[in-house]
Amino acid sequence: MTPGWVVRRIGFYVLVAVVLAFFAVPMLWLAGAPFDARPGFGIRWPEWTLSNVHATLRHPFAVRSLVNSLVLCLVATAVTTTFAATAAYALSRVRIPGRDALLYVLLLLSSVVTGTAAMVPLFVLMLQLGLIDSRFGTALVIAGGMLPAAIFILKDFVDSVPRSYEESARVFGASPRQVLGHVVLPIARPGIATILVWSFVNAWGNFLLPFLLLRDVGKQPAAVLMRTLQDEGGSADLTVIPVFSLLYSIPVVLLYLVVSRRYGFRFHGGIKS
Repeated sequence: MTPGWVVRRIGFYVLVAVVLAFFAVPMLWLAGAPFDARPGFGIRWPEWTLSNVHATLRHPFAVRSLVNSLVLCLVATAVTTTFAATAAYALSRVRIPGRDALLYVLLLLSSVVTGTAAMVPLFVLMLQLGLIDSRFGTALVIAGGMLPAAIFILKDFVDSVPRSYEESARVFGASPRQVLGHVVLPIARPGIATILVWSFVNAWGNFLLPFLLLRDVGKQPAAVLMRTLQDEGGSADLTVIPVFSLLYSIPVVLLYLVVSRRYGFRFHGGIKS
């Protein structure tokens, strides 16, 4: 144990402690500020009270915005997962000229032509279709933005399913739908679980699209309503924001725990042929 070794070890543990504190401080604030009678931006032992919870529940749009977020995310996640699974299976099994190039082009377009670059044409399109202030239409737009990347990711999982499994099922008279539903998708379950969580988290935190396409405050999701939580002086309302932030984080954490416990993210189910 030379002095240099001791100094390096101390430096390593100090770095680890700093990184842990960087991630722990927001979590500690989120755990204590919602129940503090005098919440602030710093961390301290709270003066325990439930008045902040009552104030948040009395807010005219707080609970409604969380319900709107759930509606948007459930629709967008269902559309993304369903179409990604079927498209990934088709692209994996059907030999199409330029298939790989098509996948990369879709992924490139989904990465480049998104965000602010696509807002004006998307808004004009939704306006012409009469889908402004439509939660279903907004969910479809969100799903469309996530679909290319979801197909690209899920295709790798479908590629790992041996074709011999499908051939055996067809020998016993299984239809294409049964092959997909009873053979391919159960083996690709880790990929589907990954896409499920990934799409839900992306839709849950999406701000720009709902902000532009949902003009009615009563239809806006929690990510958009968060910016309006201010007091009469125009400052951040620290009575409502901590509780609202805690409620906002719960669905994503619960989804991860449920999917991880029930389905897992383990790569199992078959061997490559």
